[in-house]
Amino acid sequence: MVSKDSKMVTPEMANPYLKPPSMSTSQSLKTFIYNRETGAFLGRTASSWGKIGLFYLIFYGVLAALVAICFWGFFQTLDPRIPRWQLERSIIGTNPGLGFRPQPPLENVESTLIWYRGTDSENFKYWIDSLESFLKDYITPGSIPGLGANINKCDYNQPPPPGKVCDVDVKNWYPCTKENKYNYHKSAPCIFLKLNKIYGWRPEFYNDTNSLPQNMPIDLKEHITGLKNTYQLDTIWVSCEGENPADQENIGPIEYIPRRGFPGYFYPFENSEGYLSPLVAVHFVRPRRKKE
Repeated sequence: MVSKDSKMVTPEMANPYLKPPSMSTSQSLKTFIYNRETGAFLGRTASSWGKIGLFYLIFYGVLAALVAICFWGFFQTLDPRIPRWQLERSIIGTNPGLGFRPQPPLENVESTLIWYRGTDSENFKYWIDSLESFLKDYITPGSIPGLGANINKCDYNQPPPPGKVCDVDVKNWYPCTKENKYNYHKSAPCIFLKLNKIYGWRPEFYNDTNSLPQNMPIDLKEHITGLKNTYQLDTIWVSCEGENPADQENIGPIEYIPRRGFPGYFYPFENSEGYLSPLVAVHFVRPRRKKE
């Protein structure tokens, strides 16, 4: 068989029965890498490499274009603001978790204990810095998307207009304020509670004060039944107590700021620009201190 490419014609191809010249392993390797007689590099001439390179360029180019078209079509079905699967159909479900700040350091993440010496500012600096970082967007609403342009003053009888979000004013939550070091220096610290966001979730309220759950804390029942403004019943109530007898003995009185729960007018969460989750500051008024 004779190659159509004259450059590829070798004595062995012209006469296939001719015994090829004997070469050492190193010579054979050198010839494979570059053959001076045919100008082939790694067994192929420049034109052969060009043809195969062009083939793979077109092949992978078409393949990449098909993948890009598929992804483009898929993303056209998604809304960057509204999740496709919501509430019962989503992985998160319909039960928002309750979180708190400040969180312990990463090296002590297994514990939720806030422990510090109130007489040593460096000792509780971590907790103050953690709260300042968490509350940054609340203290300066203009730093969030929308620059605070659609923030609205809300109340129980004045929910936000469509497309607007409610303001969370933490600057007046004394003593749980940045200027007051969140009261850590007085050994009466504040923590902040928040509910995780679930798109479209609407809370169910205890609007009938005669049908409150039997296991609801007595002080919370008294608080709810004592409300004079019935609009305020549309609140997600919060109650804090010690987890074990030692906690219950040492926790002391608790103050909830600005109210004892999350106002219902913040819900449902619809991922509107500038939305901030409502907060409840929990002030531990006189927790029992550890004696040095």
